[in-house]
Amino acid sequence: MHAVDGVSFKVMRGETLALVGESGCGKSTTGRAVLGLEPPSAGSIVFEGRDYAAATGEQLKLRRRDMQMVFQNPFGSLNPRMTVGRIIGEGLRAQKIGTRASRDARVSELLALVGLREALRDRYPFELSGGQRQRVGIARALAANPKFIIADEPISALDVSIQAQIVNLLDDLKARLGLTYLFIGHDLSMIRYLSDRVAVMYLGRIVEIGTTAGVFGSPLHPYTRALLSAIPVPDPKAGGTRRRIVLGGAVPDPSKPPPGCHFHPRCPMASDICARVTPEVRDFGSPITGQHLVACHHAGEATQ
Repeated sequence: MHAVDGVSFKVMRGETLALVGESGCGKSTTGRAVLGLEPPSAGSIVFEGRDYAAATGEQLKLRRRDMQMVFQNPFGSLNPRMTVGRIIGEGLRAQKIGTRASRDARVSELLALVGLREALRDRYPFELSGGQRQRVGIARALAANPKFIIADEPISALDVSIQAQIVNLLDDLKARLGLTYLFIGHDLSMIRYLSDRVAVMYLGRIVEIGTTAGVFGSPLHPYTRALLSAIPVPDPKAGGTRRRIVLGGAVPDPSKPPPGCHFHPRCPMASDICARVTPEVRDFGSPITGQHLVACHHAGEATQ
């Protein structure tokens, strides 16, 4: 059984790559594997030219200065017995960065950076709102000045009224600090606003990768088309001409995925070859639109 199977992608410096798909498709596992929280059984994880797939001990510790994660649940990812100040400064202490005085100053700087009052540094997580807790989680991730942030559905556990604030904060921090993001999520409207490129996963495999404009404007994989057709339309009259694609059946058991293309049992375009042969990844992009990779035997027909 493989939680993810043959997943391959690049994240360019300074961009936001969004990883999207249904719950259970392997998005979070992929993010945790990149960070080293889930050691991969095979393959490589290359960061700035160095493969860290087998990194352990001090090598893994040093890599985590450059790569950090913002977790999905701000109610469960913060230590309830630590104050906000200790939570944010924990990474600095673990990495033995600076003196006690400089770490205290850094905590104050981070609180201001994520829009929290200095007075909150002595509070405990249970005294904070969901949005404040997630800001603490973001400040903790930024403490050691990382270059790469994996944001694992950072807004899904928050009230809708707070989600936009957190997304705007992440976008602002990216511009101010020159960050690179792997943003894992399923809110496609938010993904469209935040990301530069999009990778679509289904049952442990990436089925389509392209620029946000390319994937949203001209989806080539049948699964991507079904996902995009489900985005709520603010004005029903304006979206009245859009065809809703309803997939039949249920997501197969990940421990026993179908042969060939994993999507073929639910695909409206499936043919005999789909059930027998795993589709190769092909590039349907151009120098103008950029790379647009699709793993589908019928991807060329999907635009007709």
